[in-house]
Amino acid sequence: MTQALAFSIPSTVGSIETYIQAANRVPMLSEAEEIQLARRFHEEQDLEAARQLVLSHLRLVISIARGYLGYGLPHADLIQEGNVGLMKAVKRFDPDRGVRLVSFAIHWIKAEIHEYILKNWRMVKVATTKAQRKLFFNLRSLKNGYEGGHSLSPGQTAEIAAKLGVKVEEVGEMETRMTGRDMALENSADDDEDAYAPIDYLTDSHYEPTQVIEAREYARLQDEGLRSALDGLDPRSRRIIEARWLAGDESATLHDLADEFQVSAERIRQIEVKALQKMRGLLTA
Repeated sequence: MTQALAFSIPSTVGSIETYIQAANRVPMLSEAEEIQLARRFHEEQDLEAARQLVLSHLRLVISIARGYLGYGLPHADLIQEGNVGLMKAVKRFDPDRGVRLVSFAIHWIKAEIHEYILKNWRMVKVATTKAQRKLFFNLRSLKNGYEGGHSLSPGQTAEIAAKLGVKVEEVGEMETRMTGRDMALENSADDDEDAYAPIDYLTDSHYEPTQVIEAREYARLQDEGLRSALDGLDPRSRRIIEARWLAGDESATLHDLADEFQVSAERIRQIEVKALQKMRGLLTA
């Protein structure tokens, strides 16, 4: 049986170099050992067997995470997320399918690292759909093959679009998102007091607490005033106002009310005008 049991891996919170050295010292498993451990875990829920499977594949996570250092995120964090993917792979690994864990785990490790990058690389997410995520990572990989500045030329953009099977406009849009500069919402302490920061024009004053309270109070007073004005009308006038102005999409026409009260449409209009005038007087009193 493997000697992985004797190894204790330090946390990535400490020295990343120490962690990598310790992970690389863990012996790799033979195919027979891997199958035996996987069966122990799935058939007997042996957590120690799962731990040995994870320990023996930490070097794989480190190698994959190293390929994502260009995103400016801490190597330790990338490894930590990759380890989560590795543990998910161990949980789902079927030793009877004839595939080694190393091949099966790559997808899960990369998926977890991808999710971490997309959540943390920008405050405003650069890729939200599955297609955008695929374009995001493929585009960054292909860009590394071009020399020169950070921005792609029209020819390079068209070439990448052809390789990825997407529209030129989609590559251009993703390129703009990826190269966009992060901007602070507020001025720093060293900035001029008169400097205009995004927070000054992004703030929605409609949700400022005092204005919300004032708006609610104004709406309450309007509602009370409307009810009071309606109470000052005779039943026929009130019915006409409610049917014409307060019924929403089901408001009645003059002819509908004329049929209801057995009078002409013109008479309904006259009653309506008189009732509205009376309500205005009550509301402004």
